[in-house]
Amino acid sequence: VQLQASGGGLVQAGGSLRLSCAASGRTFSNNAMGWFRQAPGKEREFVACISWSGGFRLFSDSVKGRFTISRDNAKNTVYLQMNSLKPDDTAVYYCAADRGAVGGRDPTRYRYWGQGTLVTVSS
Repeated sequence: VQLQASGGGLVQAGGSLRLSCAASGRTFSNNAMGWFRQAPGKEREFVACISWSGGFRLFSDSVKGRFTISRDNAKNTVYLQMNSLKPDDTAVYYCAADRGAVGGRDPTRYRYWGQGTLVTVSS
């Protein structure tokens, strides 16, 4: 089972990026998916999650209104659209697959993790 995150890069403040997380080895269409991030010297923090159907989505306060999360179960892929990026958004972004169908902020509920993709936002 593998989660492959991609789409990171260097962007100026105010810009946008779209991260993708492609799953292989099994389908996650019945599992919630989440995005977390870890900035240098800081702990990993929750960013967003989406339920198996896409009907429930949750965002951290720091990204609410700027980031959106979506999924394409036919492609076994989840996306994180990041707009109005700020230097504080600089981090390695990880996607993860929840053990259940709904999702949440607690990282311990996520069983599978991708390798991370680096997002750098310059001021």
